Amino acid sequence: MVEEYDIAIFGGGISGFSAALRLQNKGLKTIVFKSHGQLGGCAGFFTKKGFSFDVGATTLVDFIEGGVGGNFFKDIKLDIPKGKYIDYIAWLPDRQITLYQEAEKWKKERLDKIGSTQNHIEFWKLMDEATKVFWAASRKNIKLPIRTPKDIYILVKCIGIKNLHLVKYLNSTMLDIVKKYNLENDKPLVGLLSMLIEDTVHSTIDKAPFINSALGVTIRGAGLMRAEGGMKSFWNHLSNHYLKIGGTIKKGNKVLNFKQENNGWNIKTSKGFFKAKKVINSLPIDLLQTICPDSIKNKLQPFIAKNEKNKGSAIVVFLGVPEEEVSDQILSHHQILLDYDSKLGNGNNMFISVSDKDDHISAPKGFRSVMISTHCEIAEWQNLSEMEYQIKKQNIGSYLIEMARKVYPNLGQNPIVYEIGTPLTYHKFTNRIDGSVGGFKQTKNNSNFKAVPQDIGVKNFWVTGDNTWPGLGTVAGLISGRIASEYAEK
Repeated sequence: MVEEYDIAIFGGGISGFSAALRLQNKGLKTIVFKSHGQLGGCAGFFTKKGFSFDVGATTLVDFIEGGVGGNFFKDIKLDIPKGKYIDYIAWLPDRQITLYQEAEKWKKERLDKIGSTQNHIEFWKLMDEATKVFWAASRKNIKLPIRTPKDIYILVKCIGIKNLHLVKYLNSTMLDIVKKYNLENDKPLVGLLSMLIEDTVHSTIDKAPFINSALGVTIRGAGLMRAEGGMKSFWNHLSNHYLKIGGTIKKGNKVLNFKQENNGWNIKTSKGFFKAKKVINSLPIDLLQTICPDSIKNKLQPFIAKNEKNKGSAIVVFLGVPEEEVSDQILSHHQILLDYDSKLGNGNNMFISVSDKDDHISAPKGFRSVMISTHCEIAEWQNLSEMEYQIKKQNIGSYLIEMARKVYPNLGQNPIVYEIGTPLTYHKFTNRIDGSVGGFKQTKNNSNFKAVPQDIGVKNFWVTGDNTWPGLGTVAGLISGRIASEYAEK
């Protein structure tokens, strides 16, 4: 006999799994389907030769008391995982800027290192005002896009009537605001903003919505944390709790198709048949479209068409190295911009994460796990012969290590582990179509009021994940998962 669940969740990333935890905690019977062997999605991990490497997100945002992450753990009655709140260094072509979590230190650093003219001061004043209001709104359960009159009420309540004047900036890009203060020719400012925007909303300064960009630029102020033991420990912490409260995880169960029948859903996976009264999908919508019934395809098509050119991917180098190779720096996280005038990606804007000295889950004693990541275009990795692919892969791996030696001069000389992840890697191991990761590149035309909603208008079915509002990242994933779970529990 086929067992029936209250709610089935497709995908085990931060959005889907957090929704499952919220619902299971409320007494509903939930099941999570994961096509491969690891939870995590774009905030996952893999292990090799005693090392554990974070894949995608290497840090957690706003996992503090009263923050989005802190509120999530409070809701599911679980302690916030232990971790270290970090500052990190942005290496620009002609200067280094420390991105401090502490507000007053950051205010001083940005004026000292970027500029202290009246225009700079006014620009940062608006940034501070906008981020204060919208971070607070994020923590008060704001929801976009607006679908009902109640959503308008929630929006006004979360932002506050006195702050509604800031809503006008939802139709501005970050470059619009930079130009407002005549700072568009300030290369260090534009360079810093551009690298942070690409890293957090996967967009460019001329296309990224101002509010989303401002929130992305200020994530360290909301608390940027690396979990003790990296993402491996984080996911063990979450999954152990989920199983303890009665949840079901089906790893290696790829959803092949599902259809509505008698007010419920019949689900076929690579390993069997299941039933659920309701479904929450956290798979990317282009992947969802290949397994869903026509009733859902028709709702998805406009969003898929609109975002066809807004997909991107990443290249990541994973190194397991003796710790003397990374002993040059006090801080363990660094972001490098090599050239102000060149296009971002493929090494020009790369993020380096190094595990802590005492973190023996991420690396054996005397060693460290190192992750070097950069963005890339999907098209660059398509239609290659096997030989062309291997040459391209080895070349970019060597280049990223060479550029990372700006921070760690001895990096990669004697690696125990050396792996390179490309779009083809993500396609192979996580079933992402063409290796697309990290949601859509955010623009004014596909975010906020024009974003993919959690409720697309299909009974007992909702979507969550980085394709939906508010987008990519651990904090956005938790917000998206919360909205989907609130729909599903009704």
